[in-house]
Amino acid sequence: MVSREYVGVASIRGPLLIVEGTQGVGYGEVVEVLGPRGERRLGRALSVAEHSAVVEVFAGTAGLDIPSTRLRFLGRPLAVPVSLEMLGRVFDGLGRPIDGGPEPLAPERRDVNGAPINPSARRYPSEFIQTGISAIDGMNTLVRGQKLPIFSGSGLPHDRLAAQIAAQARIAERERFSIVFAAMGIVRDVAAFFQRSFEESGALESSVLFLNLAEDPSAERIVTPRLALTVAEYLAFEEERHVLVILTDMTNYAEALREIASARGEVPARRGFPSYMYSDLASIYERCGRITESDGSITQMAILTMPNDDITHPVPDLTGYIAEGQIVLSRQLMLRSIYPPIDVLPSLSRLMKDGIGQGHTRADHPNLASQLYAAYAHVQEVRSLVAVVGEEELSVVDRGYLRFGSEFERRFIGQGEREDRSIEATLDLGWEVLSILPRGELRRVTPEEIDAHYRRKEPGHEFTAEGAEEQ
Repeated sequence: MVSREYVGVASIRGPLLIVEGTQGVGYGEVVEVLGPRGERRLGRALSVAEHSAVVEVFAGTAGLDIPSTRLRFLGRPLAVPVSLEMLGRVFDGLGRPIDGGPEPLAPERRDVNGAPINPSARRYPSEFIQTGISAIDGMNTLVRGQKLPIFSGSGLPHDRLAAQIAAQARIAERERFSIVFAAMGIVRDVAAFFQRSFEESGALESSVLFLNLAEDPSAERIVTPRLALTVAEYLAFEEERHVLVILTDMTNYAEALREIASARGEVPARRGFPSYMYSDLASIYERCGRITESDGSITQMAILTMPNDDITHPVPDLTGYIAEGQIVLSRQLMLRSIYPPIDVLPSLSRLMKDGIGQGHTRADHPNLASQLYAAYAHVQEVRSLVAVVGEEELSVVDRGYLRFGSEFERRFIGQGEREDRSIEATLDLGWEVLSILPRGELRRVTPEEIDAHYRRKEPGHEFTAEGAEEQ
């Protein structure tokens, strides 16, 4: 590797330096930037031409000037040291320790851009990951190797949900499981919350945290998820661990991408975002899965906030095309004090069918989930009818659906921040709330499943399954 040094830049645009007269510079090459007082900053070649290059400076360009700034192109891509010593540690957005501990001893460094996976070497995801959250485990099941984003909005409790999933997620016993958590553009109190949550729950021992703060230069945000995924790939495919990667907030990442594209003078696409945002997001989301050469796996949960709760915004829209489903948080449920406010109807896990049922969770799981979806969808129809004719005009069965909807939201979807439900408890609770409805309304479960799990309500309630059937 041969380093090349240049003195002076042609121009400075936001976090970018434009350098003229370069030769032999490679795309993504690491650049060492020296300011007028000798301070060192790290960057990378964002784009290259025959005799020029655009350099992205991770620490920002404040304090740099055009004539005296020196750049040293190091002839290698940006890499991160990887080792098992990173478990239990907290790093900043560029991989530097911020927990007061020493630099981890790492025998090797890995390119943060990762190595492409041969599609023929991929294994199909088919193993259940328990999050302890009923609305996810029961109705939008997470499977090893899946990418399942969470669509949230400003003010919704996605940070609390992310911390709870990190604390509760587990797989089969005797299998090694780790969390790689990357936060981008978060404020200091949220960063402190995440670190405290990991420490109090004990999850930090088997986790690696990367925290990029809102006050950090936006250029760092582009690198943070790639650092996290590089470490995850090492843990999964070299150490054969099962790794859950949580990325938050991908909207902050996309806005940093837009800022850099604007500084480069690129023609904007939808809402000012660059036209290549789809492929850029895919370069992050597709770095998960299982491969035939390793027993490890990488599962992704990317959290993004939808501006104005708009699911057609470019970030959730493009994410939905790439990922295998989505978990959608509801502002209406939050306003009714239901936590976690997961709206199960627009939520979806496309790989759920391959990770549940006999041999994975429980034999009745697929039909039970389908029945809960169908019943809750009918609840929305009945609630719309109430707005027109009033509740007193409803049939006894429809009034039962209203009660089912309230109980389903309050007891099945709603649970405490520290309430960790097993899959058995989740499924049993699903049958319990379904028992509010008359047996004849349960058309998506088998008679054998009904006989085994259906529980009639005790007499004395306003609505009972027996009373509805008699009518």
